[in-house]
Amino acid sequence: MQYQAFATTLFALLAASATASAKPMIDYFLPMPIHGHLTKDAWGSPGVLPRDPLNGLEDPTLKHWYYWDGKIIKGPDGRYRMFASRWDQAKGHDGWGSSCAVEAVSNDPTGPYVDQGLCWPDNEGGKGHNVTALVLPDGRYAVVVSETRPGDVFVSNSVDGPWKQLGSITVAGQPHWRASNEMIIVRPDGRFEMIGRSGVIMISAAGILGPYHPQGPSIYAGVAGLPRRNLEDPVIWYSGGLYHVTVNCWSERKAYLLTSADGITGWTNRGLAYDPTADFLRYMDGTVNHWYKIERPNVYLENGHVAYFTFAVIDVPKAQDVGNGPHGSKVIVVPFDGAALDRDLKNAAGVVPTPRPHG
Repeated sequence: MQYQAFATTLFALLAASATASAKPMIDYFLPMPIHGHLTKDAWGSPGVLPRDPLNGLEDPTLKHWYYWDGKIIKGPDGRYRMFASRWDQAKGHDGWGSSCAVEAVSNDPTGPYVDQGLCWPDNEGGKGHNVTALVLPDGRYAVVVSETRPGDVFVSNSVDGPWKQLGSITVAGQPHWRASNEMIIVRPDGRFEMIGRSGVIMISAAGILGPYHPQGPSIYAGVAGLPRRNLEDPVIWYSGGLYHVTVNCWSERKAYLLTSADGITGWTNRGLAYDPTADFLRYMDGTVNHWYKIERPNVYLENGHVAYFTFAVIDVPKAQDVGNGPHGSKVIVVPFDGAALDRDLKNAAGVVPTPRPHG
């Protein structure tokens, strides 16, 4: 009886330990370094002050641009490129429909990023929104835009351009499909995987333009604990033997982390990914910022794990941002302990990493 009691207690402790190791994603964000000093002499509502205007990408004067989106790629010269969208701040937040794709450069992953101008000024005046980027298997670079364009892809042999339009994404059997919030990764097996606002996983074995083949209905419908509407801005990545998706509920202003072993089926809700009301956007000195909305997440991986998240942030409800005022939007960069997240998810789920193909 004593042995049974001991075994029962040990089993309970081990089970509790496994559960404890699977912390919500929001617990893995790390403090942001301070570039110079924090200041209250910056645009923004009281909730985002004091802050570091040199973190990420912004117009510190707020006289020219609002920035949105944001994806970091490290160039062969060791500098960091951020691909984002911008539009005239005088139009207010509703001016996003006229946004253009830009590239910005920094010597540090957290910034400051310096806007280098339009990526393709001679193609529809640089038009582009929902901007993201990736490195293709052949070594070229690709920038993907959607929402205001039908899923257009631009490519270059250099991370700094020039950018040439490769074409538009296609989906098998859906000639009128139009892209919205699309994110694309290259899977370990060499195929392209895409997810957008709808939450439908699509796979292409024919290249980044597709045709993509839907792998079933929206993954959100089969995941317990997710809101059933107003889901958007999914970002997908592969690390630690799992595929990860964070998806934001814009009405709740909360995002959730989902994981899958094969990136197609068996998606599991891992809980809260981020929440603008929580104290997770903090600096090295303990100062916390609360941006009203946190959207358009993206990830930068180092050594196979997420090292930084980028977020498009706005300091007030979008309807209150009418331009030519004290409010605006920018892209922030937040350090993240992706190695610890992957380790803890592996321990919690018993995940065996999928080997990458050779050659």
